Amino acid sequence: MGLNREEKVAVVEEVGAQVAQAGAIVVAEYRGLEVGAITNLRRQARQQGVYLRVLKNTLARRAIAGTPYEKLTDSLVGPLIYGMSNDPVTAAKVLNDFAKGNDKLVVKAGALPGSVLDAAGVKALASLPSRDELLATLMGTMQAPVATFVRTLNEVPARFARTLAAVRDAKAGETAGETAGEAA
Repeated sequence: MGLNREEKVAVVEEVGAQVAQAGAIVVAEYRGLEVGAITNLRRQARQQGVYLRVLKNTLARRAIAGTPYEKLTDSLVGPLIYGMSNDPVTAAKVLNDFAKGNDKLVVKAGALPGSVLDAAGVKALASLPSRDELLATLMGTMQAPVATFVRTLNEVPARFARTLAAVRDAKAGETAGETAGEAA
């Protein structure tokens, strides 16, 4: 049974709110995909923070009208599932990775604010590291000089302690040699 006018308006408002927060939108055709597989996809998307929705294309067009994703309307053909995330890479990764294991899910297009991506562009976007991975790499890069400096500073007293231990061992060896010579 179809949605009445009020329900359609509510769906468009809900999706419009998600589009306003989205860093990227990815659309994929799900024709022939079983319900269990879609449920699994939804679970994976929810774990990654991706808003995933099966939606009529006319409602999707209304939701993205007047937004930076408006150029995507030409790609909205066929039964589509829409993935949106704050991080531009996450939605592309989730749908692209799921499509690798399920040949019935076909990534059709995607959009970043102001630009439309074809299927190859979405795959390229999915291969990029996520925002969290980039921040972790940046933090590691920023910490490397500090950690090296601390290790260098720590090496001076450590080397001094090793030198003192070597002198102590040498003195102990000389003392042990003298006592052995006196006993003979």
